Amino acid sequence: MPKIPCRSIVACQTVCADAKAETFESFDPGRGSPTGQHFQAATDAEVDRAAEAAWEAFGVLRGIEPERRAALLDAMAERIAALGKDLFDICSQETGLGTTRVISERERTTNMSRMFARFVRDGSWCRACIERGDAARTPIPKPDLRRMLRPLGPVAVFGASNFPLAYSTAGGDTASALAAGCPVIVKGHPLHPGTGEIIALAIADAVKAVGLPAGTFSFLHAGGARERAVGEQLVKHPCVRAVGFTGSLAGGTAIERMGRERESPIPVFSEMGSTNPVFVLPSAVQTRGRDIADRLVASATVACGQMCTCPGLVFAIRDENLELLERGLVDGMNAVEPQVMLSPAIQDRYESELERARSLSGIEQRAGGIGRVIAGGRDDDAKPVRGHAGLLRTTGATFLKERQLREEIFGPATILVVCANEHEMKRCAAAIIGSLTGSIFAGPYDAALAGELQEIIELRVGRVIFNGVPTGVEVNSAMVHGGPYPATTAPHTTAQGVMAMERWCRPVCWQNAPEANLPDELKDANPLGIDREVDGVRTKEPLTREARAT
Repeated sequence: MPKIPCRSIVACQTVCADAKAETFESFDPGRGSPTGQHFQAATDAEVDRAAEAAWEAFGVLRGIEPERRAALLDAMAERIAALGKDLFDICSQETGLGTTRVISERERTTNMSRMFARFVRDGSWCRACIERGDAARTPIPKPDLRRMLRPLGPVAVFGASNFPLAYSTAGGDTASALAAGCPVIVKGHPLHPGTGEIIALAIADAVKAVGLPAGTFSFLHAGGARERAVGEQLVKHPCVRAVGFTGSLAGGTAIERMGRERESPIPVFSEMGSTNPVFVLPSAVQTRGRDIADRLVASATVACGQMCTCPGLVFAIRDENLELLERGLVDGMNAVEPQVMLSPAIQDRYESELERARSLSGIEQRAGGIGRVIAGGRDDDAKPVRGHAGLLRTTGATFLKERQLREEIFGPATILVVCANEHEMKRCAAAIIGSLTGSIFAGPYDAALAGELQEIIELRVGRVIFNGVPTGVEVNSAMVHGGPYPATTAPHTTAQGVMAMERWCRPVCWQNAPEANLPDELKDANPLGIDREVDGVRTKEPLTREARAT
């Protein structure tokens, strides 16, 4: 494992070693043993310094030209891409994820940073709008009004356990907040502290290279006895003005409550998991039931099911073709080899949640008897941090009765819900709680039912998928990665795409302001875009490449 300081980075500087500071040790889930690498958790004083430095930096960052923010994002991507083997070695050891997955996630992270850089240069993301004044209007003059989104202030980002790159130190929350003009303080995740630190060193170097204030970025180790204390201090610090979190429902709701109960409440944008229901309609089962089953098994078990978009619920209607789908799911799950999970605690929680669901009355393949797992199961000889695929089967009636079945099981498991008829399937769809995605597999004769289900699940998910699995979140401007509670605490937002930047902003209006007092985006001579006027309302559109050249 490459040598790193194993200490926090405050205002782009590695903190000094402190023999009195709390330490914690990283863990290798692939071997099932500690790595021997000890990290120094951030102290109260270091959290304060990071927050105060971020507030000082905000005064500069909010006013700089967009090009410099875009340059930072590009510099981050360049430096993270250059980490090479050191990053792969550290990340693979701390997470059990193979090199292929780490490379894929690194590419996603760097592409995301470059995407936000393009949005910043484009300029249209901030929704600049101008209503020109009219002094001659009667009976009273019309004021000149100009509005755009402006950054909130320093953002605290909580790294995610299951995505050490794309949803952690340099992930979507960090990149979108920096793009919006907000300094970032990352609370590192204790399951991959070395990964977080090596990425943080690359970001700190990018901040220095671009010449931005040092307080633009900080990274705080949080593990052992200090894990919760660092997070709580950050959320409650008066210099922190918003929070991004990816993790469990319990953690996300606790942080949201802390932010709401502050003397000056702040927004908390928590993504907290999802069941991602899948509806396989009769004609689809008849024409390609086995193929759909294979795709669902692959989606449910990828990365040992430790993704927020894995399909946790599969709904189908009982008929003569159901065996095609069910046999495919059973055979597929039984063929999946045990995979490394992120930590012993996550493995224990997965097995506990699976057993709790399995023990419910009505979880069975046929009527009668007690609940049972019909695929998968625990192998007593497995390594302590390996998870086994599991498939449960129940009826639509049981699903409607047992609310517990609507909750996420974080791991490689799914529940097949067999509905008596179309009406019961629609009732089950209406019982779904907030989710990131909802999928519909429809065949040639399923159009009417697919349309009715779409109307139902659209109210309950952030992304409606047709004839596809929920895993695989494309990084582009159209993607929505969010959903109603409990998938997130903010259903009107997304953690992906250009709208992710809007989470860290609020609309501000200027009335009759002199040109010199306006942000560049609202000036009459706006270098960022061209004017478009409709019904007297003027908005800014991004310059085309040809227009920029002239």
